[in-house]
Amino acid sequence: MRREKEIYRVTLVGSAGNVALLTFKFIAGVLGHSSAMIADAVHSLSDFLTDLIVIVFVKISAKPQDASHDYGHGKFETFASFIIGLALIAAATGIIVAGGVKLADWAGGAQLAAPGKLALWAALLSIAVKEILYRYTAYKGKRLQSQAMVANAWHHRSDALSSIGAALGIGGAIVLGDRWTVLDPLASIVVGLVLVKVAVGLLKTSVGELTESSLPEDTEREIEDIIKAEQGVAEPHNLRTRHIGNRIAIEAHIRMDGGTTLTEAHDHASAIERRLKERFGETTHITLHMEPLK
Repeated sequence: MRREKEIYRVTLVGSAGNVALLTFKFIAGVLGHSSAMIADAVHSLSDFLTDLIVIVFVKISAKPQDASHDYGHGKFETFASFIIGLALIAAATGIIVAGGVKLADWAGGAQLAAPGKLALWAALLSIAVKEILYRYTAYKGKRLQSQAMVANAWHHRSDALSSIGAALGIGGAIVLGDRWTVLDPLASIVVGLVLVKVAVGLLKTSVGELTESSLPEDTEREIEDIIKAEQGVAEPHNLRTRHIGNRIAIEAHIRMDGGTTLTEAHDHASAIERRLKERFGETTHITLHMEPLK
């Protein structure tokens, strides 16, 4: 419950920042005639919506195991990361399309409105605030082992990156004059492409976990080394691993001397489980199947 409350608190801090920024960005984008800033405001709106997703799904994932979920509800947190990735893709697509329309108008001879200094100040403020929120949320997410929080942190970072692109486009259009107002929609397109890259990374990770992908090879080798370190235990095999939300599951077959008593075998298995939980966390799900040495 303490972990859940901490995640809520961190997410609410990010939500407050997102609401303030998206309001200021929309106003600055409209008054400052900046498509890049309006696109950046849309991104902040998607950040706020993903904050709500994190709050809802983390509450569900914190539920203990029940009759219909023998392994708990941890996958709901991974599902939240997947939804965040989709939201980021949707926001990026909208930004790219809007920037492309502006670019097409410019190529057709239309004179684009020059962005104002208010839009530039909004972009600079957004860079500072969102980078702070990214570092804060990422630190807390790693400490609490929350994939959804880490994904949400990258949403903050992607907003900071989009604001950098917007600031360059807006600043360039202001400094270089009316002939270069096209830099504003160009910046919005670059912002959208950066968001696509971030979203693909988030989706790849969450889809892998939802489809029961194994832990990395180096992690599995470490698990085997921990098992083999137990005296009297040999030949760990049939190792299977996966994520269950913020915890992992480990299943393995191990061999012992055929004359080992049931009590001794149980003690060996308990020692292995203890060391695995010391390394990967107390909530690690461990299943060991013991076989006699041939």
